[in-house]
Amino acid sequence: MNFQQSLKRRLKSKESLLFLITLLIALAFFINNRNFLRIDSLQGIMQTMSITGIMAVGMSYLFIGGGIDLSMTFVSLFSGVICAMMIRSGIPWGIAVVLTLLIGAGIGAINAFFVTKIKIMAFISTIAMSMVLQGVNLILTNAQDIAVAVADGHTFAWGSRTIWVFPVPFVIMTLLIVIYGVILTKTQFGRNVYLVGGNEYAARLAGVNPLKVRAILYINAAFLSAMAGIVFTSRMRSAAPSTAADWQMNAITASILGGVAFGGGSGSMLGCFIGIAMLNIFNAGLSSIALAAHWTTMAQGALLLIALAADFVNERSRQKALRVKAEVPSKVTAKEGA
Repeated sequence: MNFQQSLKRRLKSKESLLFLITLLIALAFFINNRNFLRIDSLQGIMQTMSITGIMAVGMSYLFIGGGIDLSMTFVSLFSGVICAMMIRSGIPWGIAVVLTLLIGAGIGAINAFFVTKIKIMAFISTIAMSMVLQGVNLILTNAQDIAVAVADGHTFAWGSRTIWVFPVPFVIMTLLIVIYGVILTKTQFGRNVYLVGGNEYAARLAGVNPLKVRAILYINAAFLSAMAGIVFTSRMRSAAPSTAADWQMNAITASILGGVAFGGGSGSMLGCFIGIAMLNIFNAGLSSIALAAHWTTMAQGALLLIALAADFVNERSRQKALRVKAEVPSKVTAKEGA
């Protein structure tokens, strides 16, 4: 009986509904174009979703914890450039990757400092950081792509390889989602993230330091952005100083589509994964029907608006439910006192 109740609850969950919508979107595009679900097409979708997916993990954690980072795209691009430059200079690619990840985490620490210590609004400080990184990228590269030749690091090309039928970047993204999902649901830190994003005052009463939690989330977001930049550089065997301006917006859209609350306090890594898949299947489907670029942009914007509206409705429902729960004990106490 417990198993049946658990199964029914899961089937009625937000993630189940999102999964069904994703299947319907894929089916609609498949009916229009029978090549849409071929193995090579699916591999292309998996490759594309991997970069924004890695970033979406960090963005989702930030959203759940009540933060936001608008510098993630340029952290990724900067990290790709730094990693490529180190490999070109003769540093072994493994060491270059580790150093790049540390540099990415350092950028996240700077973001955390301005947001949590200086108290600058996250929107403003992270946009400023993105502008700084964009300028540094152009200065370092003279606005030119940096190629990583096979001779410079043959084994660094793992980003373009597959494990069975799954691209390596997709495998990395999936492992990250599983690991971060376990951390979010099974550890005290994960519970603290939910608590800080849902009710900062209650978090303080519970002995949780919201500033410390958010600082970790900003460092983590930049760390994962650096990882996304490394994966992209490995896949393309080159680093570009300025491109892929939609990575960040795609990560935001995927997170919200996956049910991660923009205002904080709720969301899951499973929902994040489904949101990533939904968004990239939608984008690939639009490409498969040869929709004009301006119509594609409009459709993507409409999808983001729908996701934001759904998030707003869900948040209002959640806040209403919390108020009802808070009112019931007070009414009971008043009756007992009478």
